[in-house]
Amino acid sequence: MELPSDLDQLNPQQLRELTASLIQTVNQQTELLKYRQLKIDQLTHERATLKRWRFARRSEQIDAVQRSLLDESIDADIEAIQIELEALRSAPELPQAAEGDATAIGAAGGIAAD
Repeated sequence: MELPSDLDQLNPQQLRELTASLIQTVNQQTELLKYRQLKIDQLTHERATLKRWRFARRSEQIDAVQRSLLDESIDADIEAIQIELEALRSAPELPQAAEGDATAIGAAGGIAAD
């Protein structure tokens, strides 16, 4: 959204439209931030759980092959979660949606429940 260079030149109707547009943009950004923070929290929790499993399995009586497969699986999961967390934390802002387009925030398919 491009702001006019001189707001004093706008008539009241244009100011109302500008205000409504800015409010919509703020609301979209707020929802986007909520989604990203929730996703980061979910991934952080999952990562912590996987780390606990990795260190807890040492006390279990499993053979070397099973232990190796479990280690590989947990390490791969932790690495994938770390990459996704870094991508979410450094993700650029999404392009602005057209006015009235409520699907921009949910474009990623929403939050999946595991």
